[in-house]
Amino acid sequence: MPGFKKNARVFVVGAGPVGMVCALALNKRGVSVTVLEQEPAPVEDQRAATIHPTSLEMLDEIGVTDKIIPLGLVSTTYRFHDRVSGTVVAEFDLGRLKDELRFPFVVQYEQYKMTATIAAEYGNASDFDVRFSHTVTALKQTADGVELELSTPGGVEKMTADYVIGCDGGRSTVRKLADIEFDGFTYPEKFIKIATSFDFGTVNSNLVLRNYFSDPREWCNLFKVRGKQPPGLWRAIFPIPDDEDETTALSPERIEARLQKFFPKAGPYHVEYVNLYPVHQRVAATFRKGRVLLAGDSAHVNNPIGGMGMNGGMHDGFNLAEKLARVIHGEADEQLLDLYSRQRRHAAVKYVQAQTIANKKLMEERDLSVRQKNFDELRRTAEKFDTARAYMRRAALYDSLQDAASIG
Repeated sequence: MPGFKKNARVFVVGAGPVGMVCALALNKRGVSVTVLEQEPAPVEDQRAATIHPTSLEMLDEIGVTDKIIPLGLVSTTYRFHDRVSGTVVAEFDLGRLKDELRFPFVVQYEQYKMTATIAAEYGNASDFDVRFSHTVTALKQTADGVELELSTPGGVEKMTADYVIGCDGGRSTVRKLADIEFDGFTYPEKFIKIATSFDFGTVNSNLVLRNYFSDPREWCNLFKVRGKQPPGLWRAIFPIPDDEDETTALSPERIEARLQKFFPKAGPYHVEYVNLYPVHQRVAATFRKGRVLLAGDSAHVNNPIGGMGMNGGMHDGFNLAEKLARVIHGEADEQLLDLYSRQRRHAAVKYVQAQTIANKKLMEERDLSVRQKNFDELRRTAEKFDTARAYMRRAALYDSLQDAASIG
């Protein structure tokens, strides 16, 4: 069996959702994995929370979906609103596709919960080893492996892996050490995410669990997550104007004013957390360089409108796990890993990048005639089953997976 190596081990750098899912998918295929995470414990980073039907199907293959559905919020519908007029522009209901989708809904389930669950359940076995407080500081490829230098609680350590998968985020150390270009652009404005325990759903009957508010001055994404206790949390994402500095944007007074402008109410909002961050649209020049591979944000980053970043990243992880396991078990040549790079880079550029950029343009359109034209088109799309079906399948990344699979 060419390429077969007994006791081969893959190092996955980054214990976020993509890293942990990729590691578990590899392990379920008989590959020993070590996950290296620079943080001392699973981080409660309040980022991605929407798991699309495509990802639920994949997670079901490794025994995760049944565990997270009871812990999350199941959402079949999402709505587009005109924030200026206060009206609902269009609604899309995945429940209409119940006869063709295994999971005709999304699950609102914060990413940190999933990574912590996988780490707790699988991360102490000899063939699935999760090591926190381990930071990669150097990387060198050899003819038959990858040598890593790590900063650990016990000092500097050197370890050797057969393959290394960088799942360590948009600032990926693995990508930089492998000298892989990260092409694209950064938006001039930043985004601010504000989570509040105030239950918008009790005062606005037009809301569902996932809402997109178009506004030429200040659009908003509003989503509900379960949080740590009832009644859950609503997450609101707004753009920050170029001329608003971070100190001002993060001040309690400005946060309160932003929420009161969105929904005026008596008394102050109780804010659970706030996060201000830059937003990029970038894709790595390649997802493979020798025995170093990239997945998730390490390979591609995008704005969060549509919830495609984490889902696209998990799709990377499953695609890579299937191919890398075959290579390690001697069932395929290493060139199969180049196919992974071609397929998933194609999906990132043609679908995730293109769709998220279009989503942002729809939300922030300032030309009144173009804005109205967009609304009319969205209404027509939602009203007819065939066009609504096509829209939802593309938004859930079914088209992305099908198209990527056709790449040879």
